[in-house]
Amino acid sequence: MLAAPPTRGEAVSQANDPQMDTADVVRRWVQEIFNDRNLSAADDLMGDTYVEHAVAPFGTEEPGPMNGPEGMRRTAAWLIDQFPDMHMTIEAIVAQGDLVACRVLSTGTNLGMLNGVMPPTGRQFSARQTHWFRVENGRLVEHWATREDLPAMIQLGVIAPPGPPRA
Repeated sequence: MLAAPPTRGEAVSQANDPQMDTADVVRRWVQEIFNDRNLSAADDLMGDTYVEHAVAPFGTEEPGPMNGPEGMRRTAAWLIDQFPDMHMTIEAIVAQGDLVACRVLSTGTNLGMLNGVMPPTGRQFSARQTHWFRVENGRLVEHWATREDLPAMIQLGVIAPPGPPRA
């Protein structure tokens, strides 16, 4: 069932619509944790046990099971420290059963240590991701993601764009 984000001025009705409820949890994850920087919202949105399948940029392994609220606060703080002006926009969202998928456009300026190891570039990025969640009892309990890490790293000046060898 397609659950499109509300348009300007349109109210979100959740009455007797479990698909809207699961999609709304993901909308709140984007808005409250990342855009509003309300890391305590993780306590309401994340399951106590949470399985993270998304590998971090330059990472090699899935983080796996963790404490949901604690892990999300840590992840959000890590991103916000790198990109204090980061903003996420949900471009599309779909819910079916206990699964929710969304396409997100993220933008920001790298003003903190990139990935915890590189000096800030001061450059901006704009990149899309897809996030898939499993929702249980109104909380996020599992996550998968695909991200445009290569275009983001090129925009940030971390990786040179491919091209012919320089003479």
